Amino acid sequence: MAGSAHGHTPAAWTGVIISFIGFCIAGVFMVAANLPGFWAGVGVIVLGGIVGGGMKIAGLGMPKDSDAVVAAREAASETARARA
Repeated sequence: MAGSAHGHTPAAWTGVIISFIGFCIAGVFMVAANLPGFWAGVGVIVLGGIVGGGMKIAGLGMPKDSDAVVAAREAASETARARA
């Protein structure tokens, strides 16, 4: 599995970590019955998505496969199915 890519990119990690911090903030302030703090946490969650998306656009996300890679993958899948 070391050679496979499952979306573990800097953009994904950064977006998830920022969003997780936002969930923690929103959860603490929800329990504390502090509405402005809760909405600040929700804002941090949205910020995580924006930052992750911006980093993906900047090239730090998962690269898209070329047409040659897609064709080779489909050919290998067909060969594997034919052998089974």
